[in-house]
Amino acid sequence: MPIRTVYKAQIDHLQILDENGKLDDKLAKDTLTDDQVIYLYEQMTIGRSLDEIAFKLQRSGRMGTFPQNKGQEANAVGAALALEKGVDWIVPCYRENAALFMHGLPMHYVLLHWMGDERGNQIPEGLNITPLSIPIGTHMLHAVGIAWAMKLRKERGVACTFFGDGATSEGDFHGAMNFAGVQQVPCIFYCQNNQWAISVPRETQTASETIAQKALGYGMPTMQVDGNDIFAVFKATREASERARNGGGPSFIEAITYRLGDHTTADDAKRYRDAAEVDAWKLKDPLIRTRKFLERKDLWSDKKQAELDERAKKITAEVVKTAEGIERPHARDMFNHVFAEIPAELKRQRDTMRTSSLGQNPAQVGLKGGVSEAAEEHV
Repeated sequence: MPIRTVYKAQIDHLQILDENGKLDDKLAKDTLTDDQVIYLYEQMTIGRSLDEIAFKLQRSGRMGTFPQNKGQEANAVGAALALEKGVDWIVPCYRENAALFMHGLPMHYVLLHWMGDERGNQIPEGLNITPLSIPIGTHMLHAVGIAWAMKLRKERGVACTFFGDGATSEGDFHGAMNFAGVQQVPCIFYCQNNQWAISVPRETQTASETIAQKALGYGMPTMQVDGNDIFAVFKATREASERARNGGGPSFIEAITYRLGDHTTADDAKRYRDAAEVDAWKLKDPLIRTRKFLERKDLWSDKKQAELDERAKKITAEVVKTAEGIERPHARDMFNHVFAEIPAELKRQRDTMRTSSLGQNPAQVGLKGGVSEAAEEHV
C-alpha cells in the first residue's frame, strides 16, 4: 500500500509593529486606536517604574526575592486589553504585573506578595484574578478548571493563563493542554517565550523548533507572535478569546520576547548570557518601540514623557508607602484565608497555636483557656 500523508501543519508568526516603530497598516486594521496605544504605553511605563523600585527594595533588604518584568510588558498589557475585565479570568505566573493592575488588582498587593505577606495573595472580591504562581506550570491546571467550570455553567468568560517556555517541559503543562483540548474549554494558553528557562536556553530545554507547535498535539489552534509588539499581542489574544467565547475551545499563543533583567534578584544572568545578546534585545524593548510609533504619528513628545515619568514616580512611591505602612499580620491569618469554611481541626490549631496533641485538645495539661492574650501578642 502507498504511504499516505495524514497530517500537515504550519506555524504562522505575527508581527504588526516592528522595533523601529513602523506599523503594518493592513494587519493593524481594527486593532488598537491611537488612544489605546497611549494608554498601553502609559501602563507599561508605570509597570516598569514599579519594577525598578521593587528591585531597589530587594537590594536594600526591604523585600524578598523579586522577578523583574522588564522587557516583557507588551505581553501583559496587550493581552489584558483584549480580555474582558470582570468576565474573563487572568491566571498569571509572575511576569504579568501590568495585566493584573489593568484588571483591578491594587499595585501594592504585588509588593506584599514578595515581602512574604500573605495578604498580597488575598485577591479582592469581584476580581477575576488568581494569585501569583511560583511553582512552574501548576497554575495552568487551575486555569483549565476555571474554564471548564465556566463552560459547564454556560458563562461567556474565558480563562487566560500565562507561563514561560520552560513550563512547557513540565508534566502539568501537558495534562492541562490535553484536558483543555478534549473538553474544548474556553482557555487561552499564553506562553511568554523569553528564551531562557532560568539559566537553560530554549534550544537545550526542549527539542521543539517552536513552542507553538506543541499545541498541535492537543488539537488546538496555535500561532507565534512578536511578544514585544502590543498590536500583535492584542490581535492574537482577541482572536483567541472570541474563538473561545463562541464555543471554539482553547488556543495557544507563543509570544517571542526577552527578559532584560535577571531571572530574579537571586540570579546573575551575566554568568550564562552573552552581553551582546542582551544588547540586541534592548533595541527591541517594547517601551522604546511603542514610543517610536507614537512619535512617528506626532502623538508623543519629550514633555509628555517627562510628565508621564513624574506621574509614574508618584504612583510607585505611594504604592511602596502603602505596602510598607500596612499593619503587621497576625499568625492566625495563615488559617483564615485558605478555606471558605475552616475545618474544625484547623480552628483548634488556629485558636491554640499548637499542632501537637496538646493543641488538638487544649483541655490537656492546663491549657483549658487556650493561648493567653499575653502569649498571643508574641505569636
